Amino acid sequence: MRVHSDASPTSRALLALELIQGSPGITADRLADKLGVSERAARRYIGILREAEIPIESARGPYGGYRVGRGLRLPPLMFSAAEALGLVMAVLDGHHNASDPADLVGSALGKIVRALPEAVAAQAEAVRRTTAPAPDRAAARPDPGITSTLVRACSDRRRVRLDYRSEAGTQWVTDVDPWSIVVRHGRWYLLCWAHKANAQRVYRIDRVGDVQILDSPASPPADLDPVAMLEEHMAVGWHYEVELVIEAPFDPVARCVPRELGRLTPLDSRSSRLVGSTSNPAWYAERLAAIPASYRIVKCPELQAAARALGQRLIAAGRPGSADGGDEP
Repeated sequence: MRVHSDASPTSRALLALELIQGSPGITADRLADKLGVSERAARRYIGILREAEIPIESARGPYGGYRVGRGLRLPPLMFSAAEALGLVMAVLDGHHNASDPADLVGSALGKIVRALPEAVAAQAEAVRRTTAPAPDRAAARPDPGITSTLVRACSDRRRVRLDYRSEAGTQWVTDVDPWSIVVRHGRWYLLCWAHKANAQRVYRIDRVGDVQILDSPASPPADLDPVAMLEEHMAVGWHYEVELVIEAPFDPVARCVPRELGRLTPLDSRSSRLVGSTSNPAWYAERLAAIPASYRIVKCPELQAAARALGQRLIAAGRPGSADGGDEP
C-alpha cells in the first residue's frame, strides 16, 4: 500500500495505525516504506497517534517495532453487502458446519452477522441458512487453540514441544523448531525441524495433542518455500519406492508432474527421471496416467501391476459396445 503525496498528516497517521494493527511489530523504516515517506516522518505520525491518546507501544531489538497497546477501542466493523456475502460464502465453502450456531465457526460467523446493518445482515443470513455445503470427507480440522499456539510460535520464532500421535496410533513427545503452517486440501500441516530426528519434518496439526512454547529461539531457513517443501515431503518416506523414466524433456514434463509424486530430474535431452514413493500404488498409477508422455516404470513391481490393471480398465472402457453391455464385434 502506498499513500498519495497529497494525503494530510492526520490521514497518514490513521493509515499508520492501520498498518501497525495489521502488522504488529512493524519497524519504523518498514512503516515509512509502506507510507511512502521518510523514517522521520513516520515517527512524527506515531507522535500524532500518541497525542490522540492511542496507545502505540515500541520495543527495540530484532523482535521490536510498533504495536497497539491495550486500551484502544476499535470502531465497529463495517461491511458492504458484497463484502458480507463474500465472507459468508468463503466460510461456508471451507467449513460445512458454519450454519450451526453450536459450532465454533458457526457461532463466530453468527456474531459477525448480528453486528451488520439490518439490510446487509438479512442477505448474509439468507445465504447462511439456505445453503447446504457438502462436507469434505478428507478434511481434518485441528484444534483452534493448538493451531493458534503454533501460529504464534512460528511468528515469534520460538521452539515448541509437541505431544504427537502418528496415523498408526503411536505417541511421542518431541521438540521442534516451527517454520510454517500450510493448509492443503482441508488438512493443516506444521513444517519444522525435529531435533530428536535431526531432520526436517511435516506434522499433521490435527494429530498434535498438546503444544508448549519453549524459551529457545527457532529460525526457519532463509530460502524456505513452505508449499514446495510440503509437496516434496508428500512424495518421500512411504512404503513403496518408485522410479520411472519419462520419454520427454524435463521442462515440458515439469509443468505437468505434481511435486507430490516425487523429485523430477533431467535424464538426458529427451527424457526425465521421476523418483518418489507411495503407500497406494493404484492412486499413484492414476496420477501417472495424466502425464501427456510415454513412461516406463523401472522400479516398484506393485506400481507396475497397478498400472497394468488401470490400463486394462481403460482399454475395456473404450471398446465398442462397452457402454450398453454388448459384445465387441
